[in-house]
Amino acid sequence: MPDSPPLPPTLTPGHPLLGLGYADTHRLRPYIRLDGDSASQASGAVAEEVPVAFVYNQRPHVVMMATPTDLEDFAVGFTLTEEIVPGASAIEDCEVVRYSQGIELQIRIPQAAATMLADRGRQLVGQTGCGLCGVQTTADALRPARAVSRSWSIEPTALWRAAAALGDRQTINSATASVHAAAWVTPDGDLKVVREDIGRHNALDKVLGALARQGVDGSAGFILITSRASYELVQKATAVGIPMLAAISRPTGLAIRMAEASGLTLVALLRGESANVYTHPELLRLQR
Repeated sequence: MPDSPPLPPTLTPGHPLLGLGYADTHRLRPYIRLDGDSASQASGAVAEEVPVAFVYNQRPHVVMMATPTDLEDFAVGFTLTEEIVPGASAIEDCEVVRYSQGIELQIRIPQAAATMLADRGRQLVGQTGCGLCGVQTTADALRPARAVSRSWSIEPTALWRAAAALGDRQTINSATASVHAAAWVTPDGDLKVVREDIGRHNALDKVLGALARQGVDGSAGFILITSRASYELVQKATAVGIPMLAAISRPTGLAIRMAEASGLTLVALLRGESANVYTHPELLRLQR
């Protein structure tokens, strides 16, 4: 994104959000452990979630429940995958601001894009598992997936390698066992960008935002996610030209139909050294 202004850095230990705990990804929480007829005091790590408001040109758009980390990536990725602007260079500025009840992402975009966004009338709350972010019509929900092109192919072993490596990169989930991860992977199976969030859509937005902020062409690799492959994830991946989406769990029927129409290779139920390829298997170098 060489023609874009610099965005704020990722939160550091000295960031003011840490003062009120809004930058904590997880905390130790006490609980009572029940084991048969016995009960004992214990504690464990619990993932945090906070309301994150997206505000464009000082106009509130939507509030998402999210893990409070990599928020600049989240802001850029969400703005791109929701097609609020045509490209990352149109994002003029982004500031993370804390309030007593949550976090606000104050994003500046061209006025024409802000006017079009206001016409959508989407100022609702997006829950943790929500990938629709308060859409009001089926036309908004079922935006056509963008056509993607494929300039590379991979061996299935790259999928096995990526899936095997992902667990060690899930630092928040290692502590809490309650958050999703998304990763951008090169065709040889190397994990380059990994982001975590309580929402699978948020994790994907964070990865795509990180790629945009680094000026990396996302179409040169694929996305790996630790969730089911829902159609919203297909929409988000194709919005930025990703040619393949691989999921640990199964896909939905609509995700398959949308992937087929867009040209995206959809891989699911990726476990160990096995997977199901539902659409466009030509991207994979298969031995039949």
